[in-house]
Amino acid sequence: MNAAPPARTPVLLLDVVGLTPRLLRHMPHLRRVAETGFRAELDTVFPAVTCSVQSSLLTGLQPGQHGIVGNGWYFRDLGEVHLWRQHNRLVQGEKVWEAARDIAPEYRTTNVCWWYAMGMSTEETVTPRPIYHADGRKSPDCYTHPPELRDELTAEFGTFPLFHYWGPTASITSSRWITRATGHLLSTRRSDLTMAYIPHLDYDLQRHGPNSQQAATAAREVDATLAPLLDQARADGVTVLAVSEYGITPANRPVDINRALRQEGLLHVHTQAGMEYLDPWTSRAFAVADHQAAHVYVRDPSDRPRVRDLVAALPGVDEVLDDEGKARHGIDHERAGELVAIAEPDAWFTYYYWLDDDRAPDFATHVEIHRKPGYDPAELFMDPGDRTAKLRAATALARKKLGFRYRMNVIGLDPSDVRGSHGRLPDTPDDGPVLLCSDPDHGRDRYHATEVKDLLLRLSGVRRTTPTAT
Repeated sequence: MNAAPPARTPVLLLDVVGLTPRLLRHMPHLRRVAETGFRAELDTVFPAVTCSVQSSLLTGLQPGQHGIVGNGWYFRDLGEVHLWRQHNRLVQGEKVWEAARDIAPEYRTTNVCWWYAMGMSTEETVTPRPIYHADGRKSPDCYTHPPELRDELTAEFGTFPLFHYWGPTASITSSRWITRATGHLLSTRRSDLTMAYIPHLDYDLQRHGPNSQQAATAAREVDATLAPLLDQARADGVTVLAVSEYGITPANRPVDINRALRQEGLLHVHTQAGMEYLDPWTSRAFAVADHQAAHVYVRDPSDRPRVRDLVAALPGVDEVLDDEGKARHGIDHERAGELVAIAEPDAWFTYYYWLDDDRAPDFATHVEIHRKPGYDPAELFMDPGDRTAKLRAATALARKKLGFRYRMNVIGLDPSDVRGSHGRLPDTPDDGPVLLCSDPDHGRDRYHATEVKDLLLRLSGVRRTTPTAT
């Protein structure tokens, strides 16, 4: 006689980005998750950035195995740098819900705003996706699968607040929308796994630093926003697993890695309408800057020693990884740069490659995450050196509402206002990620990001094996 399949328990997986033990002190509702369960240090992967860590959490693999070596990279087969691509096929390796379906084919998963959502093999998917109008306008919206879910969520909670999700007006508003949508789907879809990405801590920690009063306020805002969802999960018998991807640490030293490469004649640009654009096809070396990590692509192997010495000598650079170093850090993948630079704890890499701001491309002063060949935290600020920036932003917003074309060119080219960054592995546990779980049966002092996939399967009741404690 065959044994009955084990009973499954629904799980709510929260990615509270930027959450650390320091910030948890301001978050009583989230701390309560661990009071009946447990709290553990969460060892993250390198680079400690959103796309890489999320992919490791869901596949159980290092970036060198699943291929997400950063929030973006140089696509050698296209000859172009792309950040924040969205299709799930870019993530190599079996995802947690796919592993669950091998054991329980009816296993259901709902994703609210975790990355690489397009084409994700979950039953429901919600992800930010603006409307790109033919005349260049960009309007807030989201993509959903199935398509009718967009109308359901929009009718219930309003249009997805895209301009509060990223940019100089990023705020708690987007996390509130995501949290409310998650609660709605948790009760109406009753999935085995419901995943939600809560981005708010990312904003003021980069703007003002993790030790600022603004950071403490942001933590309290997130905690208050999550409280109804956590109460709902507790009342419905849903296990809560809350994780973070990385901790943001104080940083105020921008490192202009591409400008250094250009000054040595290694990085090339081409010019159109007086504006300079990175020319990766002819450059001998250039960097894709990503917070505190930078992939350095070197066309000719004979240039590697020179480029490595040049980058390593830059103030603010802690280490430059070659093939051996990349393997040691779990980032040895064909998408990675020939070299990977790691910033010192208080430094971060800019993407800037022009030597004169008058020659900067027009996208540099806009929120343009898909056009910039590197991450730009200055997008969190309206140009502090331009007293008209807020007025011009208001005028542009009025034109948008009237259906006219508009330019939201309010981002400054001075990176000195940034006060927090991430990407390198944390130097202390207090500055690193944390894991909170409401189920005490799997309690340990530490988990690695690559162990979260297996933990989710065990919390769901799909897999019953218990790993060796660490």
